[in-house]
Amino acid sequence: QVQLVESGGDLVHPGGSLRLSCAASGFTLRSATMSWYRQAPGKDRDLVATIYANGDITKYAESVKGRFTISRDNAGNTVYLLMNSLKPADTAVYYCNARSPYYRDFDYWGQGTQVTVSS
Repeated sequence: QVQLVESGGDLVHPGGSLRLSCAASGFTLRSATMSWYRQAPGKDRDLVATIYANGDITKYAESVKGRFTISRDNAGNTVYLLMNSLKPADTAVYYCNARSPYYRDFDYWGQGTQVTVSS
């Protein structure tokens, strides 16, 4: 059974850093395209960063480019999102997503972790 469990969310001051983790189980991590999304109160869920299946190609939203880094540890079955130079606008619930480039129905979400950037 596929499971994604996020952790690492916290309250941090502007300019600070956080590293989010997404522990994956029930599938082969390297074969999935993994993404981080975020949703602020009253707003849509937006794509933040993606690392594509079977490689290290990454893609970022313009708003986080140069500040956030997505990475994966295939042996540890974990995906990370390193967030630097955090801004109040980064405040949101962050979700981990797994999709397969081969199977359309393979689309799973974690429960989310809260990131609050405030002084």
